[in-house]
Amino acid sequence: MLIGTGTAVNVVTVVVGSGLGLAIGHRLPERVRTTVTVALGLVTLLIAADAAMDVDGADLVEAVDRGAPTLIVLGSLALGGILGAFARIEDRLETFGRFLQRVLVRGDAGDSRFVEGFVVSSLVFCVGPLTVLGSINEGLGRGADQLLLKAALDGFASLAFAAAFGLGVMASALSVGLVQGSLTLLGLALGSVLPEPHLLALGATGGLLLVGVALRLLDVAKLPVADLLPALLVAPLLTEVAIRVS
Repeated sequence: MLIGTGTAVNVVTVVVGSGLGLAIGHRLPERVRTTVTVALGLVTLLIAADAAMDVDGADLVEAVDRGAPTLIVLGSLALGGILGAFARIEDRLETFGRFLQRVLVRGDAGDSRFVEGFVVSSLVFCVGPLTVLGSINEGLGRGADQLLLKAALDGFASLAFAAAFGLGVMASALSVGLVQGSLTLLGLALGSVLPEPHLLALGATGGLLLVGVALRLLDVAKLPVADLLPALLVAPLLTEVAIRVS
């Protein structure tokens, strides 16, 4: 299987799934669409909790001091949040969403529904262990199994998202292609995967980011999750520091 196939399939499933969602979305009453969004938020919360439990992973706990994994995740979110806030990632992502809306949609360019759909679905589809590990492993020539699994999940999710948020969900296929394509190229450059402790720290950090996404979907709080994305880069670095000093 050619390198990049997993990402290409994922982009197609998001486009097809959101297209089906748009086709049937107008037939669904607002209450049904709201309920679907809540259901997705709860499932995202479940996935997030499972990923966050990597903080207790045996390889990570053995590699560093007992209390270090939680501190690594805390430090990753704090430092990553500072970097993301200075870079204004959340604002730039929303601005990009509005630009896409002007290009793809006729009408009111300030429709927050398009932007929210683009931002939320981009975060859901691009944040998490499957995105990072699957893309890097494919770049290393280890197959696209993880990304093909993710593609199936994203296809079903995009159908439900599009019914609730509209065309912005389809536009998030661009984010999927860009993020996963970049990570696949990173895998090609690395030549080897990160050690297991580093991957566990990254997974736990990504799990907490997904908690923020779930809270947005549940309309509990609109957290600037995109500003925290650099934490995914910081987590392996802090893990390496902790291993060296332990």
